[in-house]
Amino acid sequence: MKTRHTLRLGAAAFLMLSGCAVNPVTGKKEVILVSEGQEVAMGAQSDPAVTAQFGLYQDPKMQKFIDDKGQKMAAISHRSNLKYQFKVVDSPVINAFAVPGGYVYFTRGIMAHFNNEAQFAGVLGHEIGHVTARHSARQQTKAILGQVGLMGAMILSPQVAQFGDQAMQGMQLLFLKFGRDDERQSDELGVEYSSKIGYDASQMADFFQTLARQQQKSQAEPIPDFLSTHPNPEDRYTTVNQLADKWKAANGNPKLAVNRDQYLRLIDGMVYGEDPKQGFVENSVFYHPELKFRMPVPAGWKHQNTPQQFQMADPAGKALLILMTAPGNSLDEAAQAIAKQLSLQPTDSRRTTINGFPALAFVADQVQQDPQTGQQVAGVRVLGHVIQDGKTLYALLGVAAPADFPAYAPQFTGVAEAFQRLTEPDKLNRQPERVRIVKLKLRSTLSKALTSNGVPEKRLEEVAILNGMQLNEQVNAGMLIKVVGK
Repeated sequence: MKTRHTLRLGAAAFLMLSGCAVNPVTGKKEVILVSEGQEVAMGAQSDPAVTAQFGLYQDPKMQKFIDDKGQKMAAISHRSNLKYQFKVVDSPVINAFAVPGGYVYFTRGIMAHFNNEAQFAGVLGHEIGHVTARHSARQQTKAILGQVGLMGAMILSPQVAQFGDQAMQGMQLLFLKFGRDDERQSDELGVEYSSKIGYDASQMADFFQTLARQQQKSQAEPIPDFLSTHPNPEDRYTTVNQLADKWKAANGNPKLAVNRDQYLRLIDGMVYGEDPKQGFVENSVFYHPELKFRMPVPAGWKHQNTPQQFQMADPAGKALLILMTAPGNSLDEAAQAIAKQLSLQPTDSRRTTINGFPALAFVADQVQQDPQTGQQVAGVRVLGHVIQDGKTLYALLGVAAPADFPAYAPQFTGVAEAFQRLTEPDKLNRQPERVRIVKLKLRSTLSKALTSNGVPEKRLEEVAILNGMQLNEQVNAGMLIKVVGK
């Protein structure tokens, strides 16, 4: 045992010595067990999964804008040698994130909440900062040294959450949390990089006020990912303003751009909130206009919709329902492919018909491996339904721990048996809301300006946050503001 302990210590020492590298930002040596080549490979491997998970937002002008600004900023960064890629993904969540190797993503949700190019540039610099300071590589190193696996974002029992991660096809990398020191360093880099390409970094500080108000508005609801992983927005407001002033003073107080009107015109017509064509929930029913089906959501269950799949989670965290398209040309092929993909061992199956659709129902078990001990542990039980609509095959998987499965099986069955064709015209033809940019004709308060442009009273605060303004703030004739409408 002593010999083994010595060998382990020797191996750790070897890893630490061989893994020393100079951080491109600080110039200091640090233990990094992930090479630059591995970072690039991780990013290249993650990118197809990211775009499949969220989809790209189909607006060539906006995609060109983020790539042009991103490449300009990457060129003056501490790691200009990387081949960066910048994309806007089709999600309403307020978020921006980067994965190793130079892949940077902004959601359309966060793009809608920026009110000028300088705010966007500050957050862009922040995300590039995560890449240049090798924050993901450091997190990976901690995971290797501590033998800690990556954790997903789902708040479910360990067995059920692990199944969800597998169904999400290894998206754990996206939910890797950075420490607050890393976030503060990225804020500093955001100020430096955005200022260097000519933008007023104090505008990024103003955007943190928008985030703080959004956080307060969320209250009991889960806060956006960009807020949950970052330091308190109000603290950041003060710090970033100080950093911006310091940079200006050190560089001769140059004239820096804000470009408010240019940015607002760019996002005019942008989809706001959930896009109905991707599916939407209303009165505890999930509707999908493009695929023309509907099914219920169990009362009180949380839900998340992406282009890849629709998930419903029991609020107690003991059960999960996942709807996704299934591979294969027949019900049997699809069931076999799902069982192989998710390491399921079927125990029972039967043919059935669900509201005119041919279907196959099966029960299967999954034995899971403890990531730390390597031992086989009690897994989950799955009640699956494969439903055929012409050439399209859907898999609806109800997942629970074996002990909880009998209590949830009736709900799984009830949801599956209520899957049916969507025929209601108002659901099939539902249009998304969009950000509309209007030019004011009169001087007034923001509240009066929004009301006169058709914003209902119950949404005034929401649209004020979208504009980064207070409702009692004065707005002038000729000024551009955002409203929301179809």
